[in-house]
Amino acid sequence: MSHPVDKHSPSLIAHFFSGGFRPFFLLAALHAALMIALWVPWFLGFIHVPTALSPIVWHQHELLFGFVPAVIAGFLLTAVPNWTGRKAFTGWPLALLFGLWLAGRLAIAGSETIGLLTAMVMAGAFLPGLAGLILRELVAARNSRNYKVIAVIGILFAAQLTFFWEFDRYGRIELADRIAIATIIFLISLIGGRIIPSFTGNWLRQNNPGAIPPAFNRFDLSAMVLSGLALAAWPIATGITALTPYAGLLLIMAGFAQFLRQLRWRPERTLAEPLVTILHIAFFFIPLGFLMTGAALLLDDPGLRTAGVHAWTSGAIGAMTLAVMTRATRGHSGQALRSPASTTIGIYIPIVLATLLRIGVALAPEYTMILLPLAGLLWIIAFLSFAAFYGPLILRRKLI
Repeated sequence: MSHPVDKHSPSLIAHFFSGGFRPFFLLAALHAALMIALWVPWFLGFIHVPTALSPIVWHQHELLFGFVPAVIAGFLLTAVPNWTGRKAFTGWPLALLFGLWLAGRLAIAGSETIGLLTAMVMAGAFLPGLAGLILRELVAARNSRNYKVIAVIGILFAAQLTFFWEFDRYGRIELADRIAIATIIFLISLIGGRIIPSFTGNWLRQNNPGAIPPAFNRFDLSAMVLSGLALAAWPIATGITALTPYAGLLLIMAGFAQFLRQLRWRPERTLAEPLVTILHIAFFFIPLGFLMTGAALLLDDPGLRTAGVHAWTSGAIGAMTLAVMTRATRGHSGQALRSPASTTIGIYIPIVLATLLRIGVALAPEYTMILLPLAGLLWIIAFLSFAAFYGPLILRRKLI
């Protein structure tokens, strides 16, 4: 039997723009799936996308400056009202910001037609718009302790400008992607280091009493400082080759520090609940990426470097965004904080397998024609499954 919608409930469009996670999480997932669905056959020479960027450069841009900023926006626009106690971002301001993001995606995809300069201007407008909207709220609430998120968005925007400059001058990207990846990985390490122990501890107290993760302490701070230095040294070593071995050593040290840090969060005690376990699996790709990237610098191994980058991008970024989006969507739609079989099988397992296969492509390039399409297919399945399973929760209006 169907339930009538309350006549006083908002329209579907108004409901869609009633919270930042709704438009940005759903469209970020769809964009992530479409991005790989286009890129893999394009990279293998089967299709052409009407963009002025090369296949690899377009792939880099849309992952780092299209998909990731959408997830960041969905998270921050939902979290900032909780930080400030002010009204949530809703209605026309949210719709206009979302429109700015969508226009950037269309502009880059069609830049062969509209011109790269026009596309760059359109695509580059989103991050300053997001930063301005959040800064206004933080200033109004005198919430200076969270100004650091504005700094992170600012660095990401600087990386995007560098990205456009590099492509215009050299036709390839060497520095900007490192700056962007380093910024995003530092952000995940920082936020993950807060929410993963907290969520793990909450679940363990209710379901598996015993040892719980310690609170953020000097060890965590030391690991973050070391990681920050290593991530800063990585792009710097691009232009100053004499620093390469030192950057490699810093990355390896940071990898071990982050691994030991994660062990203290009791990941082995969460295996009964995939909604919690996936957070730990996603975070594990951070120390793995540090170790692989550091070893690649010391050994001058391009394959290992690519493997490390994809441990970060496919694993830490791809898996962590799905972990956070599923949990946040369930929480904000009144669902139980547990992973149903559809989420585990349709989202979590495919994204982890996609990451492992993508790392495998880098380490065994002779199998690219087999492993790359399979990795892409699994990535697409994971993000389309999020859209299919969680889209209805995002779009659902209050029933009577």
